[in-house]
Amino acid sequence: MPESAPVPADDVALVERSMAGDMRAFELLYRKHVGRVYGAILRIVGMNHARAEELTQDAFIRAWQKLAGFRFESAFSTWLYRLGVNVALMDVRGAAPEQNVEDDALEYAAGGDVPFCAGERSDLEQAVAKLPPRARAVLVLHDVEGWKHEEIAKELGMAVGSSKAQLHRARGLMRRVLGDAA
Repeated sequence: MPESAPVPADDVALVERSMAGDMRAFELLYRKHVGRVYGAILRIVGMNHARAEELTQDAFIRAWQKLAGFRFESAFSTWLYRLGVNVALMDVRGAAPEQNVEDDALEYAAGGDVPFCAGERSDLEQAVAKLPPRARAVLVLHDVEGWKHEEIAKELGMAVGSSKAQLHRARGLMRRVLGDAA
C-alpha cells in the first residue's frame, strides 16, 4: 500500500492542532474521515453495523491516543485508515477460532439460511458477510483493499500460504453461493 502520498495541508493543520490538545480540530478530522474508516471496518466485520460502529469509535480513540506517533510521512488519512483496519483485524483475530472452514463452505454452498438474489450489490455484501471471519478478512483485504498476501499474513498472524488458501476458499464459497442464486 502506498505510504508516500503527501499530507493535505488542511489535515496537517488539523493534526498539528490536535497534537496540541485541540479537541475541536480532532473532531473535524473525525468528521472528515469517519466514513472511509467505518466502511473498511464494516466490510471486515461482515456487515455487522453495530460492531463496525463500536470498532470505528475504538479506532478514533486509539488515533487520539497515538496521535503523537504520527510522523507526517504519509497522509493522515492513510495512517488513520490503517489504524482502523488494524482495529478490525484485532477483532477478527480475537473471535472464536473457526471450527472448520470446509464445513462452513459446504453449509453455504447448500444454501444455508440466507436467501440470495443474483445481480444486486447487497447480495454480494451479504455473501461476503457470511464468510468465516478470517476468510472474509483475507478476501476484503486482498480483493477490495488491494493488500498483498505478505501484508495480510503479517496482520492476521498467519503464514502467507494460509492467506492464499483462505482467499481461495473464500472465492470458491462466493462462486458457489452466488452461482446458486443465479
